[in-house]
Amino acid sequence: MLESLRVILDIQELDIKMIRLMRLKKDRQKELDNLNTIKADLGRNVERKKEEILELKKTIKLGELDVNEVVAKLKKLEAQQSAVKKVDEFNALTQEMSHGEREKSGKEARMSDLYDKLATEEEALKTLQSTLESTQENSKALESEIHESIQRINEEGRVLKSERDVLVEQADEDTFNIYERLLRNKKDRVVVPIENRCCSGCHIMLTAQDENLVRKGERIVFCEHCSRIHYWPESKALEGTGVAIKPRRRRTTKV
Repeated sequence: MLESLRVILDIQELDIKMIRLMRLKKDRQKELDNLNTIKADLGRNVERKKEEILELKKTIKLGELDVNEVVAKLKKLEAQQSAVKKVDEFNALTQEMSHGEREKSGKEARMSDLYDKLATEEEALKTLQSTLESTQENSKALESEIHESIQRINEEGRVLKSERDVLVEQADEDTFNIYERLLRNKKDRVVVPIENRCCSGCHIMLTAQDENLVRKGERIVFCEHCSRIHYWPESKALEGTGVAIKPRRRRTTKV
């Protein structure tokens, strides 16, 4: 194996662990964001319902004033009717009072609908508030667990970065720069062993010439298909890498 790749392999293992931690942290943060979104939506729904109820109460107040005006008008007509002596005037007032009664009945019917709607909206508000309160209470434990998880991830990430910084000081600068460019692009292993004459990154079959170049370990050899760096596997180099190398089967010669 090319000597400059040995330290890079150790750095890569730390980077893979850090990438997994970052993905886990992103997932946990997304859970937290979802919880906050649900609570925020419920809170907005509660406030919106309160505004709707407030507007409904204003409408009811105006409706009550209208009904009171009609009632006052009817009382005034009754008083006028009791004072008139002419039949024509009495009949005219009776007709006007009948019209007023119909108007009063119509307004009272609309008011009844508004009262029913108010009762329904106030019940809906109670349900929303109850849902919001239970959601806030039930999410406390989960939020606490997520925050603790993120904190542990951050702490583990700091330890890994510290170990990585030490290894970077030992790495060949040119090889490390090439490795970092590939890692930024793929966010996955970019220094991979050859397995049964295949790139273990993209699993494309390589030529015998490519395999021989990697075996010699005289220079960096890139995969022509995925641009990953190849190395010839050694048992020591593979420890802890998570790459399983299948042994080649020897051909048997039939006699």
